[in-house]
Amino acid sequence: MPLYKIINFSPKTQIYIWKIDEPYAQLREEVQLNDRNEIRLNGMKSELHRRGFLSVRKILHENGYSDFDLTYDAFGKPHLKDGKHLSITHSHEFSAVIFSDQNIGIDMEKQRDKIKILDYKFAEFEMTWLDKNAADYMRKLTVVWGVKEAIFKIRNEVGISFNDHIFVQPFEMQHLQTDVILNFNETRMTFSVYFEEMENFTLVYVLEK
Repeated sequence: MPLYKIINFSPKTQIYIWKIDEPYAQLREEVQLNDRNEIRLNGMKSELHRRGFLSVRKILHENGYSDFDLTYDAFGKPHLKDGKHLSITHSHEFSAVIFSDQNIGIDMEKQRDKIKILDYKFAEFEMTWLDKNAADYMRKLTVVWGVKEAIFKIRNEVGISFNDHIFVQPFEMQHLQTDVILNFNETRMTFSVYFEEMENFTLVYVLEK
């Protein structure tokens, strides 16, 4: 079944994970889109991206919503018409949506060694406590990247730098959680981070404290 997992984080926050194993034609037949998103879908060159886009609408349906309940602001952040918060992610054969009564962010990443080549671009602070020679270095770095993507989805403000403004606190993989600090435009905020791994993917979700 494509609905891979539901995480009931709290009575007010749930995460739905979809494994995208349906062909594009099936998803397209099963999902109705509003006019704007119909244009967006038709403009996507990658079938994998199109399938991810449609699978998110399948998750909405699981929660009693449709594409017609979803809007995007000028910065591309999604909103539900009833005011409930959500955040969306899709990566290769997985997609996920987090629903909550509070502001939240989510990200899912495929674990790949090539992320180690890019560590200096987004993890300068984290390199002060990460061990490049550790067996779990790539896995931790994937968490760090996912955390920063999730924070950006929450704040989504022009000028936020992964290196200069978002600081993931030290953690161990077995703990499945940590904190992250956003220090931007004279505003300092702390967020709770939760993560888990599945089939060589890393799921990260972040909630305001």
